[in-house]
Amino acid sequence: MRRDRFIQGLFSASLAAGSAGQRTEGRHRRICVQYDAADHRDVRLPPDDWLKYLFTFADQSGSQIDTIFWDVSLGDTYSVYPSRVLPPSPDIHLAAWRKQGFEWIPAMLDGCRRRKLEVFWHHRFSEVDIRPEGGLEMEKLSPLKAKHPDWVIHSWWWQGLWNAASPGLRAHKLEVLREVAETLDIDGIQIDFARHIPCLPPGRQWEMREHVTEFLRMMRTMLTEVGRRRRRPLQLAAKVPETLRGCREDGFDIAVWSKENLVDLLTLGSRTMTVNVEEIRRAVGPRVKLSPCLDDHHATDGYRSPPVEFFRGVATNWLEQGADSVTTFNWAAAPPEVARPVGGRVAPASQGIAYREIGELATMRRKDKLFVVERRGGYPWAEGYHGRNDHLPLPARLANHGRLSVFPLRAYETDILRAELSLVLFQARAADRLEIRVNGQILAQSGPGQDWKDAQIFSPKPQPNSGGKGEYTVDANQKLLRIACAVPPALLRRGENEVAVRVFDRPAFRIGEDIQVEKLELAVTY
Repeated sequence: MRRDRFIQGLFSASLAAGSAGQRTEGRHRRICVQYDAADHRDVRLPPDDWLKYLFTFADQSGSQIDTIFWDVSLGDTYSVYPSRVLPPSPDIHLAAWRKQGFEWIPAMLDGCRRRKLEVFWHHRFSEVDIRPEGGLEMEKLSPLKAKHPDWVIHSWWWQGLWNAASPGLRAHKLEVLREVAETLDIDGIQIDFARHIPCLPPGRQWEMREHVTEFLRMMRTMLTEVGRRRRRPLQLAAKVPETLRGCREDGFDIAVWSKENLVDLLTLGSRTMTVNVEEIRRAVGPRVKLSPCLDDHHATDGYRSPPVEFFRGVATNWLEQGADSVTTFNWAAAPPEVARPVGGRVAPASQGIAYREIGELATMRRKDKLFVVERRGGYPWAEGYHGRNDHLPLPARLANHGRLSVFPLRAYETDILRAELSLVLFQARAADRLEIRVNGQILAQSGPGQDWKDAQIFSPKPQPNSGGKGEYTVDANQKLLRIACAVPPALLRRGENEVAVRVFDRPAFRIGEDIQVEKLELAVTY
């Protein structure tokens, strides 16, 4: 009875907020935060102080955070809020809060309302199974998966992942998310198809794409009905791969979604900088908002917790292509001086600066930036396209026959005062002679190569999987070479540039020791 009264109270509050609120589907967004707040729930703080900690970056002066996707649910088996549909989560931290009478979900939503932040419920279509005390469940099968084996795809995760082709699963998800829409004070729901894939039988994703589209039709109909009753429209967002090729490989027909007005917002990618905003825009038209996403935990390979110049370069490329906003994922909640005393995850200084700058081109204008050619690999938690970065250019071996190897480098930047191109090489020596060109012009190299160390490069060992604690140490025996070249700013194109490299002389050809390009970066400074 108490839970029913609590749900009815939330529903009444939502109606009141909806009648007084404004339509949000057309609002201007700068930065959206996909916030895994559950990642911070063991912080040693009373609830009120924990909430203050959680909103640290949103509260900082000059913050460009406008929208939060609360990525806090534990899948379709348990509920982290009072529910009629699902049993309560056995999570030990949430159980302790319940004993204190603290309901964290309504408190976080209220925190958004008081700060005038747009708020979405973020639903991972297929989540791995977590133990009550935290960590992956590697022993006991999920009770829902045990009861409904026909809802499951058997892929890389031992318990199986949810299959969008199952009508029973779609109906179950709709029931779960209808309750969310009816009882929580939100502006919309995002379906995250990225964590994790596949969500259709491997090898048949595009053939079976209609099942995902049908689920979104069901969601749109439900949200429209609930929105009418609440007298406030509810939006539908989806997180999909960053290219049309990726959407096709994973079974997401975004052109049909747009044609049928099924989605209001697409979050593009997660751990890649190489987002093709322009081709996605051509496929979905001007109505659907596009927000590329950058994960700084399962980060793009070699660039975890990077300097702010990196974040500026990535966001500039996205916004100049026509992205409506940028999205962050797996960024920390607070800077060191706030996080360390309470046992929270510490954010690098670059994240705090980025939250004040990367949502608008104007706040990044004439500030130093770093544009890079992206690296492959590091993400085994998927079978398909999304998140794996399998098609990216680096690392790349340079042939010994003297022909050019060509790398595309996007840099949407104007009014540059100085630019420097640098290559980080493995198995190169100072006596090796390379020719480096940008857009067909040979560049002068600034002296002999410099011995270099990079804690996030592991050659000749394989790259480790992304994620983990992110504590990298420099190998004292590491032998990398860095070559730098000044680039005349007038030589750079706005958008795609072509960097070409060839080896034209080596003191002695060493079989099995081809030079490997590990990183290729363009730094622009003012």
